[in-house]
Formats: sequence, C-alpha cells, structure tokens
Amino acid sequence: MSYVKIWVNSVWGTKNRQHVLVKDVRLILFSHIKENAKHIYIDTIDGYTEHVHCLFALNADMTVAKALQLIKGEASHWSNQENIVKLKLEWADEYFAVSVSESNLDRVRQYIKNQEEHHRKKTFVQECEELMKKYGFNRVQG
Repeated sequence: MSYVKIWVNSVWGTKNRQHVLVKDVRLILFSHIKENAKHIYIDTIDGYTEHVHCLFALNADMTVAKALQLIKGEASHWSNQENIVKLKLEWADEYFAVSVSESNLDRVRQYIKNQEEHHRKKTFVQECEELMKKYGFNRVQG
C-alpha cells in the first residue's frame, strides 16, 4: 500500500466574478462541500462573495484538476438543484493551486478562515495578483 498525503491550497472564483456567495450562502455551501467531498479530505474551506479558498489533501489516486472538478461540479449542481443561490451558481474555469508543507498548515488555515476580514482591505483581483507574484506564476487570470 502507498501512503500519500499532499496538501493543496486552492482558490477559485465564481463565473464572471459574480458576488453570489453572501455570508448565509457561504455557510450552507461550504458546510455541504466539506461533508460531501467524495474521496477528498477537505481540511479548511472559506471564501468571500465571489471566490472560495480550500485546503485539501490529495491521496495517491487524485490529481488537483480532478479534485477541483469534483468539488466545484458537485457544489454547483447541488446548489442549483436546491436553489441555495438566487442566481445560478457557476464557477470560473480557472483556479489557483499550490502545495503546502506540513509546517505551514496552521498559517494557511488561519488565512483561509479570515477571508471576510481580509477582503475588507483588498479585492479578490488584488489577492490573485499577490498570490500569482508570490508563487511565481506569470499572469493573472480572472
């Protein structure tokens, strides 16, 4: 048996940056995502009105792309079926994902849990630009 645990810090937005993830919606949606992620251990999830931050662990059988496809797809399908969001919940195709070392888990968890306060000072676009620069990505996608 192989033993694999790779921590991933991911961020994705709503399609066209629609501000549909109001606080009540976030509470319901993020609880649902955490409880219903099949074969994906979601450690911490939070976000703001137009985006989601998620810290999860990959196992040997899962890729980042597959994990995010499953999380995003199931969440939007369920949300739209249950009319959780007033408009149709759609996610942007692109996402941000980086690995996280065990020694940085608590710092990433705190960052994710503090999104509402964090976004009183900077926009999602500003945050994306900072993350892209910090981790050496060449361009910002919206």
